[in-house]
Amino acid sequence: MAQIHTRDVDVDLESPTLVEGFPGVGLVGKIATDHLVERLEMEYFASVDCNGLPRIGVYRGGHQQARPPVRLYASEEHDLLALQSDAPISSQAVSNVAECITGWIVEQNATPIYLSGLPAEREEGRPGIYGIGTGASIETLERHDIAAPPEDGVVTGPTGALINRAAQRELDSLGIVVECSRQFPDPEAASVLLEDAIGPIADVEIDVSDLLERAEEIREKREQFAQQMQAIAEDESSQAQPLRMYQ
Repeated sequence: MAQIHTRDVDVDLESPTLVEGFPGVGLVGKIATDHLVERLEMEYFASVDCNGLPRIGVYRGGHQQARPPVRLYASEEHDLLALQSDAPISSQAVSNVAECITGWIVEQNATPIYLSGLPAEREEGRPGIYGIGTGASIETLERHDIAAPPEDGVVTGPTGALINRAAQRELDSLGIVVECSRQFPDPEAASVLLEDAIGPIADVEIDVSDLLERAEEIREKREQFAQQMQAIAEDESSQAQPLRMYQ
C-alpha cells in the first residue's frame, strides 16, 4: 500500500512549507533541495513508499547507512519539509506518486513549492525566474515579486503531475520555474531558486556561496545522473517548456 513512513523522531511541525526536489532538467530542483537539507541540517523525517517508485537502496561514499531513494527531511526550527529524490520517476509511476504525495501534503497542512527548470540559452547575467500557483498561492508570488512566465507553457514529469493534482483539487501550491542549462547540471540556476524564491517564501536565510564556489565539482558529480535524466523521454522528465513545443 502506498504510504509515507514517518520515522520515530521528535519533530513538531505546524503548517510547514514543503520544498520538492524531484530530478529534472538541469537538476535544478534536486541541487537546490539537497543544498537546503545540508545547510539547514534538516533531519531525516520519513521515507516515501508510493506505488511505482524504484525499489532500490541508496548509499553515500564514506557512509554505511543505506536509505530509500525518495525521502522527506524536516526542520522544526523553520517549520520546513524537503523532499529529496535520488532516482528518476518513470512515466508509468508519475500519477501514483503524485497522488500519494499530494494526499500526505494535505494531511500535514503543508504548502508545497514545486521546482522546475526551463531550458534556455542564457547569455551573461542572472537566470530568469518565474512563478505559477494554484489555489490562493498567487498572492504569495505577488508579495515576493516573482514574475509571471512570459509565454504559455507546461510543466512535465513528476513535478508537473504534482501541480496538476493541486490544480484539480484547488489546493494551495507554488510552482517556481528557473531558466537553466538543458544538457548540464546547473548549480547557478539552483542558487537563484534558493535566493529569490525558496528563501523568501519559507522565511529562511540560505547561504549559497558554497554552492557557487563548488559549482564545477557539483556539475561533475551530477553529470552521470543528468545523463540518465536525458535518456528519459522529455514528457517523463520534470521541466517547464513552451506550450507550442508540447502540442
